[in-house]
Amino acid sequence: MAKQSSGKGDELLWLETYFILFPAKRRPTLTQVERALTAANPRLRLENLLADDDGLFASVLIESPEDNAAVEVSFEMGDAIAEQNMQWAKELQSKMTPKQLQAIVSADARLDVAHFERVPKGGTGSQPKPVTREAEVAEFASELSWDDAEFGDDEDVDMEAAMEVFDPTCLLTVVDALQGLTKGITFDPASGEIV
Repeated sequence: MAKQSSGKGDELLWLETYFILFPAKRRPTLTQVERALTAANPRLRLENLLADDDGLFASVLIESPEDNAAVEVSFEMGDAIAEQNMQWAKELQSKMTPKQLQAIVSADARLDVAHFERVPKGGTGSQPKPVTREAEVAEFASELSWDDAEFGDDEDVDMEAAMEVFDPTCLLTVVDALQGLTKGITFDPASGEIV
């Protein structure tokens, strides 16, 4: 999934999403979110800040040019969120402390924290390019061998892209600041782990 970024025609390539789970009564104001994020890293650029009519946080786009990253945060609440949190609590029960389990069960709200990499329009980001080659059916009938020739030459791989490691500093800074503000539990659904 790619989104248009405010940075010179670049796109934002989605990498992952974390959820910060907490009771809705701890929903922060937009001002509290701004202060927490600015205190965590004054170089973060906050854009598209939205609040509800009472000044409570709704969403924000956080840009970190030095990390080539952005994080989009939105507030969600309601019965569907509470039901999903209960499902996660059941699935993770054996991996959590009783305190963590209670925190998830009592959560009826969450912050969706979507992590993006800024890439040139039409670019692929820091993910290495896949190696591809034509294969003949007869190759698969022969004995399997784990020879480098089976997988193509090293020239087929974009080594610069493969060696580049994406820096998660922006995501971790945002998650840490917002988890502290809401006193919530951070869940990574891709790994099924509490962060």
